[in-house]
Amino acid sequence: MEGKEEDVRVGANKFPERQPIGTSAQTDKDYKEPPPAPLFEPGELSSWSFYRAGIAEFIATFLFLYITVLTVMGVKRAPNMCASVGIQGIAWAFGGMIFALVYCTAGISGGHINPAVTFGLFLARKLSLTRAVFYIVMQCLGAICGAGVVKGFQPNPYQTFGGGANTVAHGYTKGSGLGAEIIGTFVLVYTVFSATDAKRSARDSHVPILAPLPIGFAVFLVHLATIPITGTGINPARSLGAAIIYNKDHSWDDHWIFWVGPFIGAALAALYHQLVIRAIPFKTRS
Repeated sequence: MEGKEEDVRVGANKFPERQPIGTSAQTDKDYKEPPPAPLFEPGELSSWSFYRAGIAEFIATFLFLYITVLTVMGVKRAPNMCASVGIQGIAWAFGGMIFALVYCTAGISGGHINPAVTFGLFLARKLSLTRAVFYIVMQCLGAICGAGVVKGFQPNPYQTFGGGANTVAHGYTKGSGLGAEIIGTFVLVYTVFSATDAKRSARDSHVPILAPLPIGFAVFLVHLATIPITGTGINPARSLGAAIIYNKDHSWDDHWIFWVGPFIGAALAALYHQLVIRAIPFKTRS
């Protein structure tokens, strides 16, 4: 019957695998790898969509810092852990905001909200160098403004309770902090690559809709694991914004960890996804 045709194949589990023909669910044979983004694309600079995407990244990172740093301040101001949302609440604030903001901005800028994510996608040639640099600048500016608004609303608690700045906790070495940032960012960026994989999106129409959910959960879980170690950076813009606005005590101690760690983690995730999972360099180009 027309429209009811099915292609029966044997899957990896040796059982028949039924797949519709003539729908958006494409087979591996039908899928075409998208061309890599050019390193420089001068035409972007004259396009409104380019600047609109940058503004979206600025606003998203601004809102991200505003909500998350306020949550951190609320926990630290509480007389005891039972009077606040605790570490779990902080983790939910970070993960939940990423879920919401990626959903809101994915169709405009891709919903990066993190220089490490932008860097990883740039290494995979998903966006041009011009766009990557612009995104990172706008993300950092948004983070600075977001932390600044929190300080403006609550100046005394902000200065008293550390302003949400990332530092390596007492009892941990710099190496431990760096390792936590590398692995944590790897988890996040690997999840981003998997959730936004163009091949999966072409085959399964629900994947793009669900993408913000696993990304938000990855951020939530990494925060649960690494808040006791570094306060969880995995986002250089988040660390920079809090450090600049707080700007006292230990806010700049080992700040390099919160740039080097996430960028290494993002690079490793990009290499793993492109070389191992997708094996792109080993595919025959037609």
